Amino acid sequence: MEEIKTDVLVIGAGSGGLSFAAGASQMGADVTLLEGHKMGGDCLNFGCVPSKALIAAGKQAQAMRSGEKYGVSPVSPKVDFAAAKQHVHKVIDTIAPVDSQERFEGLGVRVIREYGAFADKDTVVAGSYRITARRIVIATGSSPLVPPIDGIDTVTVHTNETIFDLMEKPDHLVIVGGGPIGMEMAQAHVRLGCKVTVIEGAKAMGKDDPEMAAIVLDTLRAEGVEIVEGAKAQRISGKGKTITVHTDNGDFTGSHLLMAVGRKANIDRLNLDAAGIEHDRAIKVGPDLRTTNRRVYAIGDVAGGFQFTHVAGYHGATVIRPILFGLPAKAREDHIPWATYTQPELAQVGLTEAQARERHGRALEVLRFPFHENDRAIAEGKTKGLIKVMVVKGRPIGASIVGEQAGELIGLWALVIANKLKIGAVAAMVAPYPTLGEISKRAAGQYYVPRLFENPTVKKVVGLVQRYLP
Repeated sequence: MEEIKTDVLVIGAGSGGLSFAAGASQMGADVTLLEGHKMGGDCLNFGCVPSKALIAAGKQAQAMRSGEKYGVSPVSPKVDFAAAKQHVHKVIDTIAPVDSQERFEGLGVRVIREYGAFADKDTVVAGSYRITARRIVIATGSSPLVPPIDGIDTVTVHTNETIFDLMEKPDHLVIVGGGPIGMEMAQAHVRLGCKVTVIEGAKAMGKDDPEMAAIVLDTLRAEGVEIVEGAKAQRISGKGKTITVHTDNGDFTGSHLLMAVGRKANIDRLNLDAAGIEHDRAIKVGPDLRTTNRRVYAIGDVAGGFQFTHVAGYHGATVIRPILFGLPAKAREDHIPWATYTQPELAQVGLTEAQARERHGRALEVLRFPFHENDRAIAEGKTKGLIKVMVVKGRPIGASIVGEQAGELIGLWALVIANKLKIGAVAAMVAPYPTLGEISKRAAGQYYVPRLFENPTVKKVVGLVQRYLP
């Protein structure tokens, strides 16, 4: 075997691994990167990028159906489903060079296209290579979870790793799982002309603020998505070109099946025990993302916690500090935003209202402002939406937004919470008119309504000043 000694070995070329590898190499470290599958990982090839491209195609189709209120005659779009999927792959191909082997080799990273497994605490075997490193970063991500439901091996089951390669339009797509992936794919497919049924064992979008989630779910139902809650899949059967999901709340039959019930950490190939790395369903890490082997860090999905591409990138940047400079660093979660890219979008950062009430009780103030009072939303005809900001002693601790461009709007509140700013910082902001960004400023302004505009003492002081002011 070829022996390689390196400063840092990165296992996995997804968002976290690539972020770390690029930064570390450009700062002067000798970096070796392993990737046994596709450069760019799940996000580029099977997740964030293709899903948003398909969602964009669905939006175009929906726009053609909904022009009447703007004075544009609505038409039924002629959808070329295969062409929509070609658009998805064109988007992937356009972004791929940024994550390519050639680019990272140009940055000075040694890239080896093999899976890796630990031989001991600081050595990994990958194909014909035996690699010893001073520090190792595990960034192997996660894969779609396909539960062992009775009969599931008798039918074709799609996950996010295969659905974007499906060129034929499903007549009736049955989706098991009512979380963000399930809802995004449900709306995209119904807009592209498919019949869609979503089956959820508990509550659809159950991890989100229920008031905000209800706005999204009502919209999807109005567009034709059948959403069945409290229906746990017990058995699956297939006959000819039909697939039936048998649940404790009835049977649901369609032409295609998509599993969207969660994800599992990619740890099976790693031989973690040989390196003394503790794990269960994910790798156990401390706040500094270090594993039980002091030479090894784990970042992104494989470390448990939030499973978002931007979290993996954040983790990659966080471990630069201890690995390259020997300085302490800890990863936070309180300032991490996330979004579900349905239309309307739903975004969250920090605590939800329920979480904040449980933690802070009567000290909590909830500021609200509806989209239908925003002039830009009115002009665009996008008035379905709401922002809620959770505030304790003048400091925002969470924000929930549902509505047009919620994923963009949440960035301001992520900045506020990350830097522990007070609500006055947003209230003092001057937003251009007319923009959806004014919604955040108006929400912040609600904090001062009882303190200034409904305060009898303030009214008295103003009256006295006005009486004697020359």
